[in-house]
Amino acid sequence: MSDKIKPVVSAIICTHNPRFDYLDRVIDGLKTQNLPYSEWEFLLVDNASDKLLSNEVDLSWQPNSRYIREDKLGLTSARLRGIKEAKTELLVFIDDDNVIDQDYLEVALQISREFPFLGAWGGQIIGEFETQPPAWAKRFFSYLAIREFDQDRWSNLLHQLDTTPFGAGMCVRKNVANQYANSIKTDKRRLELDRKGNDLQRVIPFSCGDIDLAFTACDMGLGTGLFTSLKLTHLISSNRVTEEYLLRLFEGSTYSQLILDSYRGKLPQINRSWKQKIREFYGYWNINPIQRRFYRAGKRATRLATQEILGH
Repeated sequence: MSDKIKPVVSAIICTHNPRFDYLDRVIDGLKTQNLPYSEWEFLLVDNASDKLLSNEVDLSWQPNSRYIREDKLGLTSARLRGIKEAKTELLVFIDDDNVIDQDYLEVALQISREFPFLGAWGGQIIGEFETQPPAWAKRFFSYLAIREFDQDRWSNLLHQLDTTPFGAGMCVRKNVANQYANSIKTDKRRLELDRKGNDLQRVIPFSCGDIDLAFTACDMGLGTGLFTSLKLTHLISSNRVTEEYLLRLFEGSTYSQLILDSYRGKLPQINRSWKQKIREFYGYWNINPIQRRFYRAGKRATRLATQEILGH
């Protein structure tokens, strides 16, 4: 009879043409986990990278590791493949620029056991910048999935973004992930809710596939949560703190969140009072030029999303 321990956690990296210096650090973070290798598996989902990552990345250090090639480009397709291939009841999604703390998998497993009413959860995401970002960019750090807080919180209500985990480091139960996969496989709209490749390619780029996955926990009567004890470092390259990049990211996130909300029964506010319009008018002329550009990007995203939702 075999005494082999069955893994209880799946660490899943979905990546497309990664920066290898970043990916090396991400994998180093996995190598030093407190949780013994025998208790978790590692899935590297290569999402149509130009070079086969099986020839570039050594997985031999983790006996429960698998390289998976997903040729359909898109983060959602890569996540769905990871969900399908995972063999455990707890999945931890790690971006290819996320260095998880040494106890991350251990703490994720502990939370899964202590909080059975939660279906998806995450933690603190600390930014490490390749170059110092400009001071004005700080207010947009949340769009780079940076999140720091000092108190645990959770909810079982939809649209509670302050308790909803980002994709970076998201922990999700396999039954929730399976429900998500089953619910979107014939829904082209939700299948499109995330980026394809490394670039923000579309006129307005999509995101929020991770939020849709987390919200599935609420669909099932479970909750979402955030925990201070879960921590990872998000490696942020220089190009991601430029005004051009952040404008596109902000616009795409605003648009995508409204689209996702509409799929889940929350429609955008259409009619504003004259007082709101006056406040916006005077507010616009009291902000600096950079803030005005972001304001206009947000308004454009809202207008286009509303037109899409209302069908005109």
